[in-house]
Amino acid sequence: MKPIKLFFFLTLLVSLACTTSDKTPFENTEKIALVDYVNPLMGTDSKFSLSNGNTYPAIATPWGMNFWTPMTSKMGDGWTYKYNENKIRGIKQTHQPSPWINDYAAFSLMAVTGDLKFKEDERASWFSHKAETVKPYHYKVYLADYDVIAEVAPTERAAHFKFTFPEADQSYIILDAFFKGSMVKIIPEERKIIGYSRNNSGGVPDNFHNYFIIQFDKDFELKHTWNDNWSLQENSLDSEGKHVGAIVGFKTAKGEIIHAKVASSFISPEQAQINLDREIGSDSFENTKEKAKEAWEVELSKIKIEDPNTDHIKTFYSSLYRVLLFPRKFYEYDANNQVMHYSPYNGKVLPGYMFTDNGFWDTFRAVYPFFNMMYPSLNKQIMAGLANTYKESGWLPEWASPGHRDCMIGSNSAIIVADAFLKGNVDPEDTAVLFEAMLKNATVADGRPVRSVGRAGLTYYNSLGYVPYNVGVNENVARTLEYAFADFSIGQMATKLNKPDVAKKYYDQSLRYKNVFDPSSNLMRGKNKDGSFQSPFNPLKWGDAFTEGNSLHYTWSVFHDVNGLIDLMGGKQKFIKQLDTVFEMPPLFDASYYGGIIHEIREMQIVNMGNYAHGNQPIQHMIYLYNYANAGYKAQEKIRDVLTTLYSATPDGYCGDEDNGQTSAWYVFSSLGFYPVTPGTNQYVIGSPLFKRATLNLENGNSFTIEAPQNSNSNYYILNTALNNKSYDKSFLTYEAIQKGGTFTFDMTSTPNKDWAGKPTSVPYSMSNQE
Repeated sequence: MKPIKLFFFLTLLVSLACTTSDKTPFENTEKIALVDYVNPLMGTDSKFSLSNGNTYPAIATPWGMNFWTPMTSKMGDGWTYKYNENKIRGIKQTHQPSPWINDYAAFSLMAVTGDLKFKEDERASWFSHKAETVKPYHYKVYLADYDVIAEVAPTERAAHFKFTFPEADQSYIILDAFFKGSMVKIIPEERKIIGYSRNNSGGVPDNFHNYFIIQFDKDFELKHTWNDNWSLQENSLDSEGKHVGAIVGFKTAKGEIIHAKVASSFISPEQAQINLDREIGSDSFENTKEKAKEAWEVELSKIKIEDPNTDHIKTFYSSLYRVLLFPRKFYEYDANNQVMHYSPYNGKVLPGYMFTDNGFWDTFRAVYPFFNMMYPSLNKQIMAGLANTYKESGWLPEWASPGHRDCMIGSNSAIIVADAFLKGNVDPEDTAVLFEAMLKNATVADGRPVRSVGRAGLTYYNSLGYVPYNVGVNENVARTLEYAFADFSIGQMATKLNKPDVAKKYYDQSLRYKNVFDPSSNLMRGKNKDGSFQSPFNPLKWGDAFTEGNSLHYTWSVFHDVNGLIDLMGGKQKFIKQLDTVFEMPPLFDASYYGGIIHEIREMQIVNMGNYAHGNQPIQHMIYLYNYANAGYKAQEKIRDVLTTLYSATPDGYCGDEDNGQTSAWYVFSSLGFYPVTPGTNQYVIGSPLFKRATLNLENGNSFTIEAPQNSNSNYYILNTALNNKSYDKSFLTYEAIQKGGTFTFDMTSTPNKDWAGKPTSVPYSMSNQE
């Protein structure tokens, strides 16, 4: 190369190098919408015997009243979409929060061509994930047996369908109104189908209906309905029975598009029309899709992630999407734009907010603390909805879908109410109602609508200080521990309400966790009515005295007084050793209580983390407890391991039940670098951040940035931390520090710094540490 050419070549290289170095080394250069990082198929490769999430692709807007999802399984199957199945039976409106709770108010649309096939097994079409587009705001699939492309875009209470047909003399759109009571009516002159579906899995009043309206943009050339037992009623316009449906037919040209605008209401047929007019009206399919996309972008953009690892970014936003689906808005806006709801508790149409489809046993842990941090206005509405639930049913919900359901244990509504109240997210008019409801849960044993509401075993708990093992109340140790934490929450709320006598009573009761602690094993153990411990005792036995776990999992459920638990175990070193044991032992178990291996056991067994069962909720906070014993470095290594091995934005991307956003919320919090071990306090316990930078755009207008510039696959230990450029030596962050805005900096390294946050005063809140 000649010298002059070499000079210009070197100059160009220097110029390019300078240009590159001007960019932040972990800045995202691609302008990708955050919602397009989301994979709604994350967790869909699941089945009854093994959960990789137990999710379905929810085509919805955040917290929408209605979701839509393709059905690969039969009507009524809680595993409605299984990733490894090959046929689609329809795209249904769904309200299912969990396969174990199942669905309600569902109906579906399906397109077919050629000979009429309307029965669900016969109409099912082969499809491929290669010809499937799945976004939160848009679903598109090629129905191979019919040469039809089916698409749907959602709104909160409506949806816009788009069917692209081939040239055919016989093209059909099939409405299946589902079993357990339904009605359809075809109105040809208006190009409409109206009707209702009444299917449910419990938790509804006698007058429960989901009224729907479907507006097409093409005249019907054929009109059929069917009645019970798939009895076709040719050339009929209406049908009512246990399981009915409607069929409309057309001649179509190649590439002809037929649109269907769909809305529904739990209030009335007229309200369904209002919902359709308000939320879609004259909008095109593209308008509807873009509005849904923007709705997601608004919410997801409240957290901005900057990191070179795109796979981790995809997992973050896919998890955040799951956090923002539930609880479901169960309210509507009437003709005067007033908030109204059909009550799933008393069957009346009443003013005010209502939310549903949530199990607080799961979501009290991280979902609601996340809402209090990032979505306080929304959580204030949710609390108003809880106050309405109490007014309409006489009890706070614990598992609602849409009304009270008998599922899981605890008195965890108290925890989410107290946490919201203490962070200013309960309206004054709701405070007294909710506090009254919390006290009722803790004092009234009779009249509970289902076993999961209130406190099963309350009389024993209040007389003996624990729920005994041998009195016929199952999962008694788990109940005792969860009631104790609920009592702490009542004490916290009573303190702020200036009710010192009430506060002292419930703080004292919150120490009842000590009554089921066995010092001979350093574990929680069932205790009989006479005060003796249950025997024989196998800490590996799932169920029995515990809920979907064993003693090794539930011993750590002393959220409010970890220091008290440390003292019971004989000090920090013994506490650390007990934590270590859970991870270091083989994944042994005793499944005899269930008579077989339940999926939660299998999910623990197969991930090579000893007896740590991250796929279920009771133990998800446990890793963070190392901080309370000044051993945060142990938490840091284990948190990074869980983040990077048990989560991915893939169909098998979870390690157990996702459960209404809770397992996702663990990821969202933990990847940011902290976690709310103790809702009802103002602290988040620090872990190990996954990203080089994350910015929280808070509702109050402030921004809180978490920086870890040295973060890498090997640099997951904390060397030092700083808050707003000042050295910070505590293993927790406060709610106030985050809401004030600023920067928290992690100096990361590849070797443990055992001295970080090593002082006795560096540890997070425990009730027994307070003066």
